[in-house]
Amino acid sequence: MTRYCVDPVRHELIATWGSGEGDLAARVSAVPAGTGLAGLSRLASVLTQFSAAAWHTYTHPAGAAHSLEPGTEGWRREREREAFEEVARAVEDPHLPHGGSITVSSSPLVENANRIGRALLALAVPELTEAVRAEVRAELAAVEAAELGALSGRAQQAVLLSREDASPVQVAAADRLLEDNPFGPAALFSEVDPTAAAVAAAHWLAAAAEAAAAVSGHPATEVVREADAVESLPYETPTLVLELIEAGASPYDVVTGLVRHALRVADGVLPDPAAFREQLEEAEELLAAYAEEDEDEDGDGPDLRLTPLDPKRPARDLLEDLLTGIQGCWLLHDEYAEPLDGGAEEGAEGEEEAEARQNGSREAFAALVRAVAAQHHDRLV
Repeated sequence: MTRYCVDPVRHELIATWGSGEGDLAARVSAVPAGTGLAGLSRLASVLTQFSAAAWHTYTHPAGAAHSLEPGTEGWRREREREAFEEVARAVEDPHLPHGGSITVSSSPLVENANRIGRALLALAVPELTEAVRAEVRAELAAVEAAELGALSGRAQQAVLLSREDASPVQVAAADRLLEDNPFGPAALFSEVDPTAAAVAAAHWLAAAAEAAAAVSGHPATEVVREADAVESLPYETPTLVLELIEAGASPYDVVTGLVRHALRVADGVLPDPAAFREQLEEAEELLAAYAEEDEDEDGDGPDLRLTPLDPKRPARDLLEDLLTGIQGCWLLHDEYAEPLDGGAEEGAEGEEEAEARQNGSREAFAALVRAVAAQHHDRLV
């Protein structure tokens, strides 16, 4: 979301947002030197809250909910997205106190728009009012652009957000980036929505696992776990993704399901009580074993995780794990594959030769993965 702040020295209202490569800033408006700092700070605060409400409609789209029937979560999300049309009126003509009370909108977006309008009336700076109204329009336009998969300008901040859905345009963009570099180029984190990037990465991880399985003899669902013996890496989440794809789920369903689950946890919801109860039972058994064997000397028991992802940044966390999984597939493939140059005696090659051999191995593996990914491209779409 966009964050707003006040520069008390320059007397400016400033907007800042992340881009995936660092934060950007733009001046919204200069204000007269005598304008009250407290009033400006309140305006900046409510603008930030307005942005959070607007971007929430992007990360939690109605289409990702199970139902759009009246009264359901999907229905409420749909109503909130439609509220974009009410924002301009609320800013220009906000609800004002009357008879000791004030009308409060049930829509977080519209209510924050009313609060912006009231803050502007209190400040009574015409130039600031016009600039903020334009700023509100720009923020909503950025959300709308992100929904269409056009992540440029202010809409680029979507690369830092976790969305329950994935734009086909963005999935295709991520797929092209991974075709150029199956190990994951930096642009995957700065140019593409992370949920969409993770959908494409799950497809490419499955292809990498198949290529590694063919030479190692290990099942495709186990190759990342086996690679952990070569080089320590977080194999749990990539393995879970591979198991779900092996069971018939599409990369889209796997990724959006995991991200949606993590976002609900972040919202304070327990999405799967039965699975949590099972975790508790397993934890009790482990705690009993620790007590019997006196192995838990520091008093810490086993960790319970409501989601395998970081709830604060689930899509990017998942994307990082999937790319690490692809790296793990190469490590295992490299362990089993015949050296491209026929092999050299252990310890005989110099640093340059070792680097050249490793680069050759990665390029050869990337070519294999591209071929497998092309064969199964239908699972991506």
